[in-house]
Amino acid sequence: MKGKLIVFSGPSGVGKGTIRENMQFNNYVYSISSTTRSQRDGEKDGVDYNFITKEKFKNKIANGEMLEYAEFCGNFYGTDKAIVQKTLEAGKNVFLEIECQGALQVIEKMQDVISIFILPPSLEELENRLIIRNTESREVIDKRLEKASKELLLKGHYKYCIVNDQLDDVVKKLDTILEKEIYG
Repeated sequence: MKGKLIVFSGPSGVGKGTIRENMQFNNYVYSISSTTRSQRDGEKDGVDYNFITKEKFKNKIANGEMLEYAEFCGNFYGTDKAIVQKTLEAGKNVFLEIECQGALQVIEKMQDVISIFILPPSLEELENRLIIRNTESREVIDKRLEKASKELLLKGHYKYCIVNDQLDDVVKKLDTILEKEIYG
C-alpha cells in the first residue's frame, strides 16, 4: 500500500516546526528540504536542511528533480522529487513542512495530499514570534510579514486550516486529523 503525503504549511514564524516536534502522531518520514541559504547556528546539514549551492539547486530545477521549490530573499528552498516518490512507494507516509508557494505546487501535482495550513492568531503575534526567534534582520522580518499577508489569502487551497494559538490544542487537532486521514 502506498504511503500518504502530508503537506504542512503556513507563513514563516507561525510555529510549524514547534508543532511538528510536539505531535504524538509519528507514523511518517520527515522530508528534509534543500536550501541555498546559509546554515543558522545549531542547524545540521542533512537534519534541518540539505544545504546546497545555488548552482546545484538550479541544475536540479532544470533537470525536473524538484517536487516543489521557491525562491525567497535570494535563496532557494525545495523538495527532492525522487526521495518523496520512493518513500511513498515503499508504503511510508511523508511529511513535508514547506512554505506556501511550494505547498501549492505539491497540491497541484500530487493526488490525495493531506494539506494543512497553519495560521497565526494575528499578524501582530506573527511579528512578535519572528522578533523573538532572533534569526533575521528587521528588513527580512518585514519581508516575511509582507509575504505572510499574501499567504494568508491562500488558506482556501488547503484541506485543513488550524490557528496556532495554544500549542497543546493545535497538536491535538493535528494528531486527530492525521489519525483520521491515514487510518480512517
